[in-house]
Amino acid sequence: MLVYPDFDPVAFQLGPLAVRWYGLMYAVGFLAAWWLGRLRTRRPAAPLTAAQMDDFVIYGALGAVLGGRIGYVLFYNLPAFLDNPLILLRIWEGGMSFHGGMLGVLVAVWLYARKVERSFLTLTDFIAPLTPIGLGAGRLGNFINGELWGAPTSLPWGMVYPPLGTVARHPSQLYQLALEGVALFVILWWFSSRPRPRAAVSGLFLLCYGSFRFLVEFVRLPDSHLGYLAFGWLTMGQLLSLPMILGGIGLLAWAYGRNKRNSEHAAVS
Repeated sequence: MLVYPDFDPVAFQLGPLAVRWYGLMYAVGFLAAWWLGRLRTRRPAAPLTAAQMDDFVIYGALGAVLGGRIGYVLFYNLPAFLDNPLILLRIWEGGMSFHGGMLGVLVAVWLYARKVERSFLTLTDFIAPLTPIGLGAGRLGNFINGELWGAPTSLPWGMVYPPLGTVARHPSQLYQLALEGVALFVILWWFSSRPRPRAAVSGLFLLCYGSFRFLVEFVRLPDSHLGYLAFGWLTMGQLLSLPMILGGIGLLAWAYGRNKRNSEHAAVS
């Protein structure tokens, strides 16, 4: 059994400004996406130039932050929002949703694709491998903040978080760091290193992230104000991940089916 380290959520002070680890994790995620994107622009037939990647990261950061906040309020705290819409602006109180952030990034990709006259799916394929480092950093921020804990466990790596009592719990934030951050990055970076049919990389991202998140939710405590939505186990995170899994399967089937039809057509011609 492990005991949770007594982390200070504030990394350092700049005068009256407290810089928190969670905010730094967002910065790490955006910088990693920018740096990896610049590397990918060197590949043959890359859809963006290095200068365009510099431009796009601003679009993506705004989409992730605005979408994450709006998504959290609408998906996880809708009654409070309907009672007082101004809670949307209370970003200092915390609360970000990955699924909302993803939708925000997709809007940003759509807008930028129109600006540079590129295919939406071509850009999502380009962007998908850039995101896992930020996802993993965000889960590390959750761990440092002591939030989003898992259910009780007797496993040897169970961790006691004193504010929740003396019962050891799944460190679900670290599970998500390993799966959504490390494993997803390795899978997507390897998969995208060779030419793939358009939409295949995007489909694999949706399938893998949705599956990883769905599985971890079985050992992660649901939000206390929501609880389980059905069957004594279905969480909001699982409900929001199901469309990702189905969408990922659909995109992969469409991408490889379209590629096969095009190959057959070229062979006949």
